[in-house]
Amino acid sequence: MTEDSGAGKRLADAVELRDFLRRAGTLTLADRRTLVGQAQVLIEQNYVHLPLKVAMHAVNPVQRLRLLALRLARQSDQTMDPEWRFHAELSQIFLSLRDLHTNYLLPEPFAGRIAYLPYQIEEYYEGDERHYVVARVVAGFAAPGFGPGVEVTHWNGVPIDRAVDLSALRFAGSNPAAAHARGLESLTIRPLRIHVPPDEDWVVLGHVGADGIARELRERWRVVENLPPFVNADELTAAAVAQGLDLATDEIGRAVKLLYVPEAITAAESTDAADLTADLTAGQSAEPDGPAGAVATSMPAVFRARSVTTASGTFGHLRVFTFNVQDPDGFVREFVRLIGLLPQDGLVVDVRGNGGGHIYASEFTLQTLTPRPITPEPTQFITTPLNTRICAQHGQDPTGQIDLGPWCASMNQALETGSVYSGGFPITPAGGANALGQQYHGPVVLVTDARCYSATDIFAAGFQDHKIGPVLGVADNTGAGGANVWTHALLKLLLEVPEPAPGTPYQELPGGANMRVAIRRSVRVHDLAGTPVEDLGVAPDERHRMTRRDVLEDNADLLEHAGRLLAALPARRLEVEAGAGELTLRTHLLDRADVYLDGRPRASADLTQEIVTVSVPGAGEAHVIRVEGFQDGVLAAARTIVR
Repeated sequence: MTEDSGAGKRLADAVELRDFLRRAGTLTLADRRTLVGQAQVLIEQNYVHLPLKVAMHAVNPVQRLRLLALRLARQSDQTMDPEWRFHAELSQIFLSLRDLHTNYLLPEPFAGRIAYLPYQIEEYYEGDERHYVVARVVAGFAAPGFGPGVEVTHWNGVPIDRAVDLSALRFAGSNPAAAHARGLESLTIRPLRIHVPPDEDWVVLGHVGADGIARELRERWRVVENLPPFVNADELTAAAVAQGLDLATDEIGRAVKLLYVPEAITAAESTDAADLTADLTAGQSAEPDGPAGAVATSMPAVFRARSVTTASGTFGHLRVFTFNVQDPDGFVREFVRLIGLLPQDGLVVDVRGNGGGHIYASEFTLQTLTPRPITPEPTQFITTPLNTRICAQHGQDPTGQIDLGPWCASMNQALETGSVYSGGFPITPAGGANALGQQYHGPVVLVTDARCYSATDIFAAGFQDHKIGPVLGVADNTGAGGANVWTHALLKLLLEVPEPAPGTPYQELPGGANMRVAIRRSVRVHDLAGTPVEDLGVAPDERHRMTRRDVLEDNADLLEHAGRLLAALPARRLEVEAGAGELTLRTHLLDRADVYLDGRPRASADLTQEIVTVSVPGAGEAHVIRVEGFQDGVLAAARTIVR
């Protein structure tokens, strides 16, 4: 990426926060009343987690909105509060829910911009003691005695650990691990669409360098236009309807790329969301060859693949930055291609910092890592008259973008029985979640952190529920976002198509403002069937505390830990070559194979050696061949061939 590219121009156009704020403040009193009234509609009539949040966090957002509406009714254009105070109060009501799906999105000029400081802080541990260190600085920024590796001690005179805790109180985080992670990342990057601007014009950072000298660095907040989002969530598309995304993490992920790795930005990312989505899913461009062990990908904004050598062996490491794509099938195809090029003796799937995206993409991917059939997570509406109207309007949708028919009967019944929630039905089609079957037969470890959210929470829960492999967490929990999220603009549109519904409660929002709401909650399957993901998240099977080497040397100790877990697990093999009337099987650590043609059982063979030819009449004509491999009577591997 060159300096005259879109990324370079964005950074060159950055302005100081105080100058940016002089342009803000265009909402009228009527605009504010509209925003509060629409927030009441979403929270009272659409928000699926309202009973849970009232119970778990002792909050009353509906009453707070009523009081704010009352205060606005008593104000005039001359006596109304400053606009920043209105934004702060409405944002705080949404933040009190501790739900990163349910947001007030500020209007222009905040939309699409971030406030940032020219460095990024991460934490690590020495034993049980937590430390903070500068991990990266913006290209071109320099200060005496300052750079990656300096130890951070204070934030505006407050000890850094306390400063992170205070920051965490201001931002949504549904469990302590998630709140801490949000508090840390918001110290240096804040998406202005979701977070009100920082109170301070500048920050004084206390730090100690390698020379042991304590220094202070004073830097002003800057504001810059962020890279565009991957998906337009306001349009009636399958990607918008199946959205499961923490918008703040998604915004921050794009901001980190803009600020710290601009060389990895594709040409499409520097223009607009439509071109970006095409670039992400069509495979039209591949990243340049990277360091030794790296595997080039056509979706560099989504994946980073490489081989890593540890003391326990050489394994694949696949970083999944986001599930936020338009084409989930294209996502899975590239995932499968990459894992096929990585070492087959073990795979680390790393979803740290992944805020989610397309729920199909997350649940379609699970099948590629396990021989077991995937059960997509069921989801539920809260049973209100407004949600019932929406379901009825889209019980049979001619556009093919949304089908709420499965929920209709239980929604109507709930109005009679008083049930709080509808019946549970998956968003992800079960056929799509099992169409390809297992593609990787070695052991797999999933790495998570407290910033994993929404579709990534669903992916992690499915990984654990289907017993694919151990979950190695660098935090005590994931972000715990268990829902499908719709925007106010999408909800308004749903009552306008295919024909406008009379008496819609949704009004146009002023100034480019928007809102998002958790509309359908997800619950887990198998051993934890019925357990909500929201607030509870996915606890790891094993915990890793990030070290200084992890922060500054590309996760060195984390990957060693993952390598030890992989080395302790069996690395199986199952390859199938179909011929006329027979199959040639190449296997390892399997003792029996059962063969199905187009869903019907056709043959079974004992695997007395690693290469076996099995007579299967009709194999040459079958559309779908599935071979299931067993070890000691337990399904251990599978291979599906679709013609």
